[in-house]
Amino acid sequence: MTTPRFETQDRRLGRLDHPTRNANLAAHLMRPPVGAPRRVESGLRVQDRVFRSALELRYQVYCVECSFLSPQDYPDGAESDEHDDAAKHFYAFDSQDELVGYVRLVRPDINQRFPFQNHCTTSAHGVNLPVPGHAAEVSRLMLRRDYRRLRGNGLADVTAGQQNAVSPGVRRDDAAQVLMTLYRQMYAYSRANGIGHWYAAMERPLARSLLRMNIAFRAIGPQADYYGPVAPYLASLQEVEAQVGVRDPGLLAWLEETERCSIKPAFVN
Repeated sequence: MTTPRFETQDRRLGRLDHPTRNANLAAHLMRPPVGAPRRVESGLRVQDRVFRSALELRYQVYCVECSFLSPQDYPDGAESDEHDDAAKHFYAFDSQDELVGYVRLVRPDINQRFPFQNHCTTSAHGVNLPVPGHAAEVSRLMLRRDYRRLRGNGLADVTAGQQNAVSPGVRRDDAAQVLMTLYRQMYAYSRANGIGHWYAAMERPLARSLLRMNIAFRAIGPQADYYGPVAPYLASLQEVEAQVGVRDPGLLAWLEETERCSIKPAFVN
């Protein structure tokens, strides 16, 4: 049976296999977290070492590489915030079971507001914003440094505002696959939990790269300084399904396959 291929329209990205083509790669990228004994660090009870690795990756990107946050505020080398408890966390792994990608979905707070609304304004004309309870914010999307593409190769560093280009390496060719794996997990969780829209604050190059992958986000406000120069975007999952279904039916079928989502960590007050 012929397996469909996933291919971007930007030839500079090269021709990538559809994520389902390599069963071993897909299994490792979508592997669920590995359990570990509970331990408490800075008031946070971490149920598995994968989530701890995600916090360390966030620290490396936001505190060390980008200087968005002060390393002195996170002496244990793990970045966390007040949104982690209510967020859903997703991970991607390499063939050595090492974390290479991370993202979380944040639901609205008690005031029905999302984190990006504390930094960005929305001014979209002709766009009906969804009911907050039926939406989530894509937050802390990032790949490990050696999996990011160089600017100019079509996929910017996959987190808002990152300016650190990486040296050429074969792992950069896996960036789009890791990114799509994370979006696949978010898509499956969203569909199972009544989430029909995604908000995201991101750089325009990343929005354009996602559009080439048929993940269409629409700008809904001006650029602001929110961990770098970003603008607020909104995506309708119904519109994404329709667009992907026309342009890449194989990709839509892959997205709609049952996905095993990551386990949300437990917290102590």
